[in-house]
Amino acid sequence: MDQNTAKRYNRIKLILSLSGMIIDLLFWLVIIFSGVAISLANVAYSQFSLSLFQFYLFVIILAAIYLLINFPFSFASGFLVERRFALSNQTFLQWVWEQVKGLLVAAVLGGVVLTIFYLLLVKYPNGWWVGVWLFLLIFSVLLTRLAPTLIFPLFYKFEPLERNELKEKLQKMGERWGLKITGVFRFNLSKTTRKANAAFTGLGKSKRVILGDTLLNEFNEAEIESVFAHEIGHFVHRHLFKGILINSVLSLAGLYLVFYIYRNITGALHLSQHSLEALPYLGLLFFLFSQITSPLGNYISRRFEYQADRFAVAAMEKSEPFIESLKKLSRLNLADPDPHPLVEFLFYSHPSINNRIEKITGEKV
Repeated sequence: MDQNTAKRYNRIKLILSLSGMIIDLLFWLVIIFSGVAISLANVAYSQFSLSLFQFYLFVIILAAIYLLINFPFSFASGFLVERRFALSNQTFLQWVWEQVKGLLVAAVLGGVVLTIFYLLLVKYPNGWWVGVWLFLLIFSVLLTRLAPTLIFPLFYKFEPLERNELKEKLQKMGERWGLKITGVFRFNLSKTTRKANAAFTGLGKSKRVILGDTLLNEFNEAEIESVFAHEIGHFVHRHLFKGILINSVLSLAGLYLVFYIYRNITGALHLSQHSLEALPYLGLLFFLFSQITSPLGNYISRRFEYQADRFAVAAMEKSEPFIESLKKLSRLNLADPDPHPLVEFLFYSHPSINNRIEKITGEKV
């Protein structure tokens, strides 16, 4: 892999990501302090008498403005840059269609979440944050359970892996560590990208291994086994459960903090908490909280990845296949093998390739 190319790719993606974050911050500030929120609220109030319908209209208008403002950044990052660095297999129309599908799914799921949120906000102005927390906890677990069979197939075609020998090896490896999976599936990742990926998804009866066709085409069986062993490491170390637990604690603390600040803001403005013109303050507070806690979440995720790496090497009883798989993933995905430590700390949910290899071998890469 040309490291200079990888660094250019990741530098551009980082600049676009930071620009998007700044635009998001400015979006909320402008909506709040320019009077736009009041104007949009008045429009919603004038169109409907039912408060829930007023809320829907207000959110739809806000979302439309947000999407229009952010479209140049999502288009540049998700299409132009990927095409420039020969990572995308999509035409413009194909990319647009995938965005539309993603938007429709987000609208359905987000609509459910926002409806519950607003109803709780209206009915329990001093306790809505607890109800929202409980709902999000249950909803996220349910989504994890259903996503492999209901949502993922909307974007990719999943087929049982036809390489029976490899499938049996993976299933036996899982059973060795107490992991019973419903199947090993191949999915057509190449329809959108030349990057490679694999994952262990689902809960309960929906647990399955999914392997991108790009990975199956580029990796030998030992390397695929080592990647799967890494995913088993997440299962053995109960990272999914720990992640849900940690996220639930952070969410509870964040929701209370947001509620406390928001209640003081609405009190100072002499507005009820469910007033439409006040809701953008909530958007701003949630945005700020997510930016503050994101590095912490990334740090925990990186620790989990290191644990799963060590497990994969131990399970394979040798390090070479897994190290080679890391190098191939880095090359195929144009990952920066050695990013600036501050950039890795703030933005990387996975450790850099060089750091992962160093942790395995004990030698500086």
